[in-house]
Amino acid sequence: MTYLFDALQILTGYVIPFLLVLTLLVFVHEMGHYLVGRWSGIRILAFSIGFGPELIGWTDRHGTRWKLAAIPLGGYVKFYGDEDAASVPDYKRLEALAPEERSQTFLGAKLWKRAATVAAGPIANFILAIAIFAVLFSVYGRQVADPVVARVNENSAAAQAGVVPGDRLISIDNTPVVTFDDVRRYVSVRPEMPISIRIERNGAMLDLSMVPQRTELTDQFGNKMEIGVIGILTDQEAGNFRTVSYGPIEAVGQGVLQSWHVVTGTFDYLSNVVTGRMKADQIGGPIRVAKVSGQMATLGIPFLLNIAAILSVSIGLLNLMPVPVLDGGHLMFYAVEALRGRPVGPAAQDVAYRIGFAMVLMLMVFATWNDISMFFG
Repeated sequence: MTYLFDALQILTGYVIPFLLVLTLLVFVHEMGHYLVGRWSGIRILAFSIGFGPELIGWTDRHGTRWKLAAIPLGGYVKFYGDEDAASVPDYKRLEALAPEERSQTFLGAKLWKRAATVAAGPIANFILAIAIFAVLFSVYGRQVADPVVARVNENSAAAQAGVVPGDRLISIDNTPVVTFDDVRRYVSVRPEMPISIRIERNGAMLDLSMVPQRTELTDQFGNKMEIGVIGILTDQEAGNFRTVSYGPIEAVGQGVLQSWHVVTGTFDYLSNVVTGRMKADQIGGPIRVAKVSGQMATLGIPFLLNIAAILSVSIGLLNLMPVPVLDGGHLMFYAVEALRGRPVGPAAQDVAYRIGFAMVLMLMVFATWNDISMFFG
């Protein structure tokens, strides 16, 4: 009976929230491909959520098969003339088609239409993230605090630089600071990297230099992560904690800004991994996504939507990587085609797709290993 209860807890606490979030993100991504493809006059054979055997499905009046497949870890839109779900062209079949039929294939479309169709998937993910953030900001508002120091930790980077309670942070590395969260976000991805902070103290401006210390933090769920900290805190009196409400237009603007923060934060983290300043253990796969989705679901719908928006930006960025089999790889081929005036040859594309598939597979293995280490490390 205990095992059954545990299984139900895992199902309702992790699996269902994960599938809801992933299905939403995949559907929006593939719908971006589908809508622009249809608008471009490309015939679409299938729209699938998931891979593998079909569980349920139907065929619409345009001949597109809409289906839900057995392995719910992604999805695809298959265009007329494609060999597989990765939009690899079936060159032998294309050569046998009449000109009128060939014009309905993905490869037979004009270059800019192909590029627009491919780019529409990641763009749809960015739009979804902006929309989710905008809804959250307009409905629930946003908790903010002024960048005023209430306490300085002993022996911290800030203490060594001369920061004292009451100081107001004006800018970091010439980047204006508006809220205390701006400080946390900027510093967290710069462990052991010298930064320059301008503060206001009793009406006078002071420029201080410090190096954020690498620190391991544990959140309320026991998840560990390494970030940079300078050792300052604020409180209600100093920071004037408050909830800021936004109208629809302002909320969209804040949604764009928040999505941009996710983009820059991702690139900052990856650059730190490459340079060895941060570990690569935060790169996770489906197990980690399921765990985080479940954890956020326990806190309420707004938290689950927030993580969905962050993941939507991440999916958009991942798909724009210039790796064959991903959208960015296709766009790379189209850029080469535009420069040289003719498509990359089938043989070269085949080799590139094999290499790209191997790269994606290695990334998935690495991410899954991180996920497993997270549970048993």
